[in-house]
Amino acid sequence: MKKIDPTQYNLFSRVDLRQGKSNDIYIVINRKSRIIMKDGIKILEMVKKINKVDRNKRVSVLTSAPVCSKTKQFLLDNNTSIDPF
Repeated sequence: MKKIDPTQYNLFSRVDLRQGKSNDIYIVINRKSRIIMKDGIKILEMVKKINKVDRNKRVSVLTSAPVCSKTKQFLLDNNTSIDPF
């Protein structure tokens, strides 16, 4: 996976963005604490900013943290998949 500059999508420079082989964009979250609904709302805001710039690219989340079931359903309802790495 190739690392992408997040500032081209108007995101903070600390956000870890990667591009896959099929030009999909992945938001990488590497932490130990659980991803809760508050984090899910922030992730959805990042997805919307990315989709404003590149409408035809699919955005997913790669995380090593456990994800709250409500947050997982919230992101899936908004067309954002969550994958472990």
